[in-house]
Amino acid sequence: MAAKETKEVTYAWEGTDRKGKRVKGEMKASGEAFVKATLRRQGINVVKISKQRFKSGGKITDKDVTLFTRQLATMMKAGVPLLQAFDIVGKGHSNPAVSKLLGDIKADVETGSSLSQAFRKYPLYFDNLFCNLVGAGEQAGILDSLLDRLATYKEKILAIKGKIKSALFYPISIIVVAFVITAVIMIFVIPAFKELFSSFGADLPAPTVMVMAISDFFVDYWWAIFGSIGGALWFFFYTWKRSEKMQSSMDRLLLKMPIFGEVIRKATIARFSRTLSTMFAAGVPLVEALDSVAGASGNRVYHDATKKVQSEISTGASLTVAMQNTEVFPNMVLQMVAIGEESGALDSMLGKVADFYEGEVDDAVEALSSLMEPIIMVVLGTLIGGLVIAMYLPIFKMGQVV
Repeated sequence: MAAKETKEVTYAWEGTDRKGKRVKGEMKASGEAFVKATLRRQGINVVKISKQRFKSGGKITDKDVTLFTRQLATMMKAGVPLLQAFDIVGKGHSNPAVSKLLGDIKADVETGSSLSQAFRKYPLYFDNLFCNLVGAGEQAGILDSLLDRLATYKEKILAIKGKIKSALFYPISIIVVAFVITAVIMIFVIPAFKELFSSFGADLPAPTVMVMAISDFFVDYWWAIFGSIGGALWFFFYTWKRSEKMQSSMDRLLLKMPIFGEVIRKATIARFSRTLSTMFAAGVPLVEALDSVAGASGNRVYHDATKKVQSEISTGASLTVAMQNTEVFPNMVLQMVAIGEESGALDSMLGKVADFYEGEVDDAVEALSSLMEPIIMVVLGTLIGGLVIAMYLPIFKMGQVV
């Protein structure tokens, strides 16, 4: 028991073999003495040994976890033993933080933990859905098959998240750039024009006066403007992360947004359907599966709706009736679920719903990209062009003044 409690670390070593050839490698052990003794038995003369230090600051992303899941599934399907697969994936990964995480998980499995138990120690990277599916795969003896299904699920969810981000990123980035350009013009350019116009000795056009007044406000209170915007954004995101009421209100507002709201709704339904299909196909009981589905929905409105569905199913209602009562699922989804329940092919029908809505999101994002460009050009042209015209109106009338 004491040996199991001893903390093992990774040591990097260098030395020479029996033929005098320089060799090096890594070994996980409880201390340097153990490494030296082991290598000596292998006929290696140790020259240098040190603790392996992993670079700090390496962030583990959803993409890293998705890639690891796909690699692990591929290797297990090819018949590579689990621990060896962890070794291959960990050593071949470009992110040191991922390599360390996989090394720690492997160590847990080596000391007798199941794979799902080892994953549950790292909830920041492996959610309940991931751990439940891995656990179901271990119990049924089909871990390779479920890892493959899990990898496909994570790839599709990652793709749909990327599409939503790309749809929202473009207009937000343009708005930020437009604000910065406007602020620069107001603070640095227009005051120079103001000095020029002060010597005209005539009344300035109303648009010019208005723009100069706004410029004066920017110059006098730029610190308050930028501070207020920065503080408001910080407060918004801080509150959003910690307040369920705020999350619910914002998610409802996002779903009601023109154009973007429909894209977000379709992406959320696709994620709901894909998650439930994956869990149900893995043999996870429906009531238990809905717990993971609620957490993976990505929208508080659909999270609450899923919890309501779960509650009604646990009291004997069918999935179709429970979903219908929430009033957030389209008629097509309800019909497909009803057919799935009647035919006993619910996972297949939910998969088809997910495929359909993922395709809808793809088409909507492409349409948005082509639609947003002319709209943004018009908005920017009106804003910047209006400022330029307002400042050049007095120059156009200079002949009348002279």
